[in-house]
Amino acid sequence: MENLDHNNESGSNPKRTRIEVDVANLPTDPGLRIKICNYHPNERDQIRRHYLQSKHCQPVDHDFPQSQFGKTKRRFNPVWFKDYPSWLEYSITKDAAYCLFCYLFRPDTGDQGGEDSFKEKLQNHVGDHNSAHNIAQRKFINKQLDVEKREYRTRLNASVDFLENAPENHQMTSPNIQKEIANAAAVETINAIIKDIGDSLFAIIVDESRDMSTKEQMAIALRYVDKLGHVNERFLGITHVNNTSAVTLKSAIEEIFNKHSLSISRLRGQGYDGASNMRGELNGLKTLILKDNPFAYYIHCFAHQLQLTLVAVAKNHIQIATFFNLVAKVFNIVGASCKRHDILREKRNAEVIEALKNNEISTGRGLNQEMSLKRLGDTRWSSHYGALINIIHMFFFYGLDSDQRAEANILIGLLQTFEFVFDLHLMKGVLGISNELSQALQRKDQDIVNAMTLVDISKQHLQVMRDDGWNSLLEEVSAFCEKNNIDVPDMDDFYQPRPRRKAQNMKNSHHYRVELFYTVIDIQLQELNSRFENSELLLCVACLNLDNLFSAFNKEKLIRLAQFYPSDFSTVQVSFLDNQLETYIHDMRSSEEFSALKGIGQLAEKMVEMKKNASYPLVYSLVTLALILPVATATVERAFSAMNIIKNRLRN
Repeated sequence: MENLDHNNESGSNPKRTRIEVDVANLPTDPGLRIKICNYHPNERDQIRRHYLQSKHCQPVDHDFPQSQFGKTKRRFNPVWFKDYPSWLEYSITKDAAYCLFCYLFRPDTGDQGGEDSFKEKLQNHVGDHNSAHNIAQRKFINKQLDVEKREYRTRLNASVDFLENAPENHQMTSPNIQKEIANAAAVETINAIIKDIGDSLFAIIVDESRDMSTKEQMAIALRYVDKLGHVNERFLGITHVNNTSAVTLKSAIEEIFNKHSLSISRLRGQGYDGASNMRGELNGLKTLILKDNPFAYYIHCFAHQLQLTLVAVAKNHIQIATFFNLVAKVFNIVGASCKRHDILREKRNAEVIEALKNNEISTGRGLNQEMSLKRLGDTRWSSHYGALINIIHMFFFYGLDSDQRAEANILIGLLQTFEFVFDLHLMKGVLGISNELSQALQRKDQDIVNAMTLVDISKQHLQVMRDDGWNSLLEEVSAFCEKNNIDVPDMDDFYQPRPRRKAQNMKNSHHYRVELFYTVIDIQLQELNSRFENSELLLCVACLNLDNLFSAFNKEKLIRLAQFYPSDFSTVQVSFLDNQLETYIHDMRSSEEFSALKGIGQLAEKMVEMKKNASYPLVYSLVTLALILPVATATVERAFSAMNIIKNRLRN
């Protein structure tokens, strides 16, 4: 096999005469090409782009001549073009095989030639992960992506220029034309998604919501693993439904599946929120689909489960419920007046200037920006966390003047209490831990194993806060009160509740530490444990975890995982899986390439890259099935948010 592997850009002779290039007449036959390094450095990218955009030299119908090798005659086999379609080329002139990747991107190693043209040597040429060929291939892919981006930008600019320069009656501003353009783009996008899925297994993520015209709509996204091992969540579309009953939603899903030639038999996961019409055990959407396909396992959206754990804390503890009601009133009062907003902003700016003078804070890009109060959201408790952070940074009871109405003055008195400040910092800490988990669950490429790990990490953080966080919290609250002239009670004194509350014979230390600090964290931990209780399926999936050199690996549970999918693993294949798992885990634990991976998403990608998916096909099937299981409904929720931009009251 001959490689044009001589592209030494750094080692080229600067005194060499520049070769004039006519891109249109560059030779297609790889045997007639000159070295990349013989071109001027300013022209090499142009040459590479030309060959990237041109068809590979693969003369399938050529009558390949035979050559004598020892006692046998051999010749090039055109079947190899199918085995190596992206890089293998053949020179009719020289009756030799060439590598396009190495010609374009491999460092110069001398003249052509050196290997015979038969398949074993082709495989040797590819080599391991860090071979010269694979390094050149990665450069090839990156350059190809750059070319595609450049072409896309060119087409986009041309379209914009066309619309801007078009005559007045040809600017395509007609609503009908705009809808046709949008529909054409949607059709092409969906066709690309369906083509990418191919015959792979997939999961559905569904959510429903009303639009601006109060019509019920359902959004659908598909989650699948592509041929490169990448996890994808692709938005398929929004469809109008007459109502949100489970039967209606299922009919709408079947209609979309039929439209795009998708089979419900290929479903391996369902992801919804916790509404009864979605997850009902008798007549919910999940149950109706499970009747048609018992292997489309349902996963309750992790983000919604987390939301419910936080709601439980606010509802099950009277003082915390009172605290959030008070916070909501503060936002209502301040938000109802532009004057109060201006006072708040001025106070904040003055505080920042004073802090800068005293070197209490530092300057820099993105620091000390103007802040405003964030209203509490009903469905996302990350908004509560943001609101509490802003209150701490903009403690604004001094921003409400005494001449404001009585309700505001009453609130001032409630805010200027140690109890409010303690609740504020306690919930900031609890919500901060949950907020990190919430943000992580919104990632499209998040996998179920990593999500379960993140839940466990959040539990550990809460437990550490409960065991070791009391003193630091009390110090933080006391320092805040001292800064804002709020009295700090002696923890050894008896607790004095606010008026109209029955006095209790307990010390402040017991009230704040036991009844508040411990109780709130215990409620949160209890809810996390109960709502994220792992089913047998998820416990088996967890054995694919890569952490600590695959320490969670359990062969028996992984075999049990395969048994959850009898349509994908026959009885014979399950028997083969037993032996394959033994070889697989030994290979993984002894391989440096797999030791630094994070999450089974990276495991799937690396297995494809290293061709381990062909060595361990049954194990790879388990990995892809685990990746297909949905984590959160964030993709379809983002789709509804985007629709609010497109479909508003003005356009409706």
